[in-house]
Amino acid sequence: MDRPSLDMITTSDELVEYALSEYEAPLIGYANTFVHDIDRARDVVQDTFIRLYKQDVEKMKGGLKSWLYTVCRNRALDILRKEKRLVIVEDSVFANEASSATSPDREAARRERIQHLMITMERLSENQRDCIQLKFQQGLTYQEISAKTGLQSGNIGFLIHSGLKKLRELLPSQENL
Repeated sequence: MDRPSLDMITTSDELVEYALSEYEAPLIGYANTFVHDIDRARDVVQDTFIRLYKQDVEKMKGGLKSWLYTVCRNRALDILRKEKRLVIVEDSVFANEASSATSPDREAARRERIQHLMITMERLSENQRDCIQLKFQQGLTYQEISAKTGLQSGNIGFLIHSGLKKLRELLPSQENL
């Protein structure tokens, strides 16, 4: 039985059947130039024909080929955009990836060390404690600390150095915690 010509087609079923016989293979090749995977290319073409089925038959007769290629290209590009947003990661990578979140026991130990440090800092002179806090808690430079405290930069360096040295003597080492 001969296929009807495009002019004789009246139903969506006939239109899709005609388009499949004329354009399926070339569209798969066209889609494959975008997605570089024959199975995905077939999926793109299938989506294209599904969309064709939903179109008005009379409107499609005039520009069927260009409509098919346009929809096929747009669908392939949609898939590529979606995949670009998704990062495919194997389960084994997740299993080997260390969590960036601190475990509760490490966080508790860290807080305990900070609390112990703050108590131990009370044993330093007021100038040593102020300079260390301004330097390490607030991230100020020696010049900024000098402006805040009225102390000379050289004196600030000495106070920080001697204060840290005293803290090392007073605090247990990390290995003992």
